[in-house]
Amino acid sequence: MRAFHGQLSDNQPIRRNLAEKQKQLRDLKETLAGMKSHTSPALKESVRKRIAQLEAEISAAPVLKSAKKASAPRQGTGAPQGRRPMRGK
Repeated sequence: MRAFHGQLSDNQPIRRNLAEKQKQLRDLKETLAGMKSHTSPALKESVRKRIAQLEAEISAAPVLKSAKKASAPRQGTGAPQGRRPMRGK
């Protein structure tokens, strides 16, 4: 069967908000701290890499929000948003 557009089976990354990323970061740090000495080095390294990625995303989040607000169009200027123009008779 084919997937509908927007389904999770579309092989799209799962988008997480800032709170979910912070929770995932805490969970991964706890997981890394709880790993036994005989855990494979490759697994430990992959968890460390994901932790570093999440920390970078979280630290960049306030910068992205301020940039998004600055580039957003202002409401109330120009033609009304979301309306089609009136046709003449």
